[in-house]
Amino acid sequence: MEVVVAVASAVASSVVPRLLTVLEESSKELRDIEEDIGFLHRELPMIYGLTDGQISHKEQPSGTEILSMEEFRDLAHNIEDCLDRFLPCAECEGEQQIRDTSKFRDEIARFKRELDAAQQRKKRYVVAESNVDNSSTADEEDTGTYEACPAVGIQEAKEEVWALLVGGESSKLRVVSIVGFGGSGKTALSWEVYNCPQVAKQFSCRAWVTVASNQIHGVAAKEALLTAILEGLLGDEARAPVPQRLLQLQQHIRLLLQTKRCLIVIDNIKMELWDAIKPIFPEETESRMLVTTTMTSVANACSLPDGYVYSMRSLSAKQSKDYLDKKVFVGGCSPDWERGSTAIVNKCDGHPLALVSVAKALQGHKLTGDLCEEMTRNLCSRMEENKNGHFTRLKQVLMNNYSSLPDNSLKTCLLYSGVFPNDRPISTKTLAMRWLAEGYIGDQEIADKKLDELIDRNIFRPIDPSNNGKAKACKPHGIMHQFLLHKSVASKFIATSFGAKNRSNSRHLVIENHKNSTACNMEHGTGRLKNFFSSLQGKVDNFIAGPPGEQLRPRSLTVFGSAEETVSDLASFELLRVLDLKECNGLNEEHIGHIYKLLHLKYLALGSSVSNLSVEMGRLHYLETLDLRKTKIETLPVEVIILPHLLHLFGKIKLKEVSRKNRKKFLQGKSNMQTLAGVVIDSNSAFPELMVHMKKLTKVKIWCEIIDTDINYTMLSEAIHKFAQAGMGTPVGARSLSLHLNDSSKDLLHCCQGDNTNATPRKLGYLSSLKLQGGLSQFPQFVMSLCGLKELCLAYTNLTGADLLPGLRSLQYLVYLKLVEVHFGDLDIMVGDLPSLQCLCLVMQEPMLPTIQKGALPRLTSIQLLCKDLKDVCEIKLELFKGLQEIALDSMVNPETIKHWEAEAKEHPKRPSVFLLERVVDPDETSPSVKYVAPCQVDNNRYTNTCANDHMEIDLDQLTLQTKYRRSDQFRVGSKRSRSPHSPGRV
Repeated sequence: MEVVVAVASAVASSVVPRLLTVLEESSKELRDIEEDIGFLHRELPMIYGLTDGQISHKEQPSGTEILSMEEFRDLAHNIEDCLDRFLPCAECEGEQQIRDTSKFRDEIARFKRELDAAQQRKKRYVVAESNVDNSSTADEEDTGTYEACPAVGIQEAKEEVWALLVGGESSKLRVVSIVGFGGSGKTALSWEVYNCPQVAKQFSCRAWVTVASNQIHGVAAKEALLTAILEGLLGDEARAPVPQRLLQLQQHIRLLLQTKRCLIVIDNIKMELWDAIKPIFPEETESRMLVTTTMTSVANACSLPDGYVYSMRSLSAKQSKDYLDKKVFVGGCSPDWERGSTAIVNKCDGHPLALVSVAKALQGHKLTGDLCEEMTRNLCSRMEENKNGHFTRLKQVLMNNYSSLPDNSLKTCLLYSGVFPNDRPISTKTLAMRWLAEGYIGDQEIADKKLDELIDRNIFRPIDPSNNGKAKACKPHGIMHQFLLHKSVASKFIATSFGAKNRSNSRHLVIENHKNSTACNMEHGTGRLKNFFSSLQGKVDNFIAGPPGEQLRPRSLTVFGSAEETVSDLASFELLRVLDLKECNGLNEEHIGHIYKLLHLKYLALGSSVSNLSVEMGRLHYLETLDLRKTKIETLPVEVIILPHLLHLFGKIKLKEVSRKNRKKFLQGKSNMQTLAGVVIDSNSAFPELMVHMKKLTKVKIWCEIIDTDINYTMLSEAIHKFAQAGMGTPVGARSLSLHLNDSSKDLLHCCQGDNTNATPRKLGYLSSLKLQGGLSQFPQFVMSLCGLKELCLAYTNLTGADLLPGLRSLQYLVYLKLVEVHFGDLDIMVGDLPSLQCLCLVMQEPMLPTIQKGALPRLTSIQLLCKDLKDVCEIKLELFKGLQEIALDSMVNPETIKHWEAEAKEHPKRPSVFLLERVVDPDETSPSVKYVAPCQVDNNRYTNTCANDHMEIDLDQLTLQTKYRRSDQFRVGSKRSRSPHSPGRV
């Protein structure tokens, strides 16, 4: 039911501002209905706020509450549809004429009546029902989590955490944080460490405290926690009265930590709690703390400055299979059982609590492959039924991950991830741009915060971190994705096929069909698609209309795999905002010829079989994002580029000639383009002339295919310099330039720079990130003239270390440096060079490393040495880098070499993590560019050191260090429970 509340509230947050716009912009003839519009504006947020508050305080809403909430959600959708049909673009001047004023007036009046009637029904039934005493007698949160994680594989983790607790300097307080998604085994691992014999020998006093979910705040919460800690540390002595006043508790605990070697474990720590108790712990002590949390930001804060963060890892397929063999498939395996266990392993996706829950549910049954597969197919339904209580804890954990999110907007954004299959990562850019297009968030900054929070809470796993520290892709935990999709479908937020019963009442339609995807490229497959948008009109009409009384239309359509009988005439989806056909096979211009009729489209992504776009695409007034990266499109009409709301264009395209009329629009500064990645410049390209007038451009990627005698050569150089200069006069933010140079354009950045050859050139522009690929005759003065440059990548430049050093030494603020196929033999990095550098990435064909003087690169925290023939560590002295946190190696390197680096890393006082990066060939690149993706952390070195103030992630293309954490959840503490000494306390 919370799903309905979240979605309805998100819709209201989008609808209400538009209603307010109508009030502000209403014409003379609409004044007689301003009162009705004002009614909607006032009532909608109050309705959702009241319903949200009512539902959120009950574990299971009644049937009348569900019906009432669904009614309000449907009304909100209908209002939103009405506004889209009748209102003009609020952002465009001179376009405030409402379409068909008479019909719009009738619709508003009808909505007023329907909302009034819905409110009356709510009063009669829902409010009356709420007066009946339905108080729950359910017990508090289940505390039996210490065996939630299967013992398979935990021994290795226990040894690692133990080593982090006792290793290194022992005279300072160290906090080890265990962080991970709910049900991943954090508590079980902590409990194993807490009770192991080595701990009892090392620590004379121990205390275990669990922070409960029930909320109390302030001084009472602090006193409750400290009392539990003190009682645990005192053990048998705790029978004497324990001081209850806050100051006394602090003094007693501080004295114990200073005079004895103590271990304190706080399970489920919260940020507010940590901030409150941190000051009482002495810095100089041999005592240790172990805390668990689901939030990375909390773990990071607890472990700074001298501690560590241990990130829980999912169980491997082998570990999962071993556990099932031990607990379920006892007595041997048959092919049928193999099939069943494989289905379970795949479904649970390495989540320990899910695996344990399924194993318990299967015990006592006659096991067959069919039974196991049926169990996995209907796992979420079984969680809902939960007849034998096997799934109580799992359901509780998954629901808590959702319901604990701080606002309904974030909940809706999380639900939206269900439109993507869970067998592949989700591009964070795609997700954010789709959120924006759907109206669930307001701007890119908010989108970034939403993603950060979901990653921080470990609901999303970050994949492929990028050059600004943000994840390029993410993926919900497999079991969480299944749970979200189940909830979304049940609440009519998502429909997964045309045959779904809730298809006409769902906002998001997802079609996934991989059965005949290869056939789509064959002759008969293409034949089936001849009438892709015309042969299934009846199905589309049924989808749109649905059963009587259901008139809602989908706002997004996403197709994966073969198109086949997916949709017919896309123009029938007149209010579609998002159309994602990037992964849809078998489409071409004939099939998508009428996309331009989708006048409300904001996000459009097309697939690999599309090779041309019509000039009619210039009619998509609202289009914000156009993704052509998978298409075969080479030339794009300029009419698309000048769309008034187009912000992001992805692909590798050329621009046709610009008419005088369109050129005038650019000269008037009409372009709102922010991202153009990217464009091919040849002698006929119109882009150099246009780029000068693209005042809002912040990210551009260019492939140069021109010679230095071409007029476009000079124009492009001038446009690039003006692009950099424009950054000087705007608030500092991310501005990125990527240039792929050919042999004839190696001096492009020297052009138009005059005779300025000073060693310290005047700062003439601002870029935060610059990537240059291709031959250079010298280190460009242009690079040295940039102020604030933080990220630099130089690939295949043919420059030597001696050529590079003078230029690099001028980049005092450089945080990340990547050098690809550069001769490093004469690259001598001295003390004072690159003083701000935190990440160094060297991609080499031969293992020839630079010389780094002792004391140089004092802020280095991450180093990537990507060469398959790399040997041991003798050429790089890791001990020189006091703050080193991470080391990345080529996945093709010799296993013995990996062992050498692992051993050396363990000897380092900061115990840096060792990662492997896999080589891939970029299909979009014509040059021999090598990229490294999907960092795979070495199994026996799973922890992340957090001794610096920033958290480091491995990047795929350009790697940097950036703080990515946000504030945590509020402190929730429940009542203390009695327990025996050295047993888990509960606060």
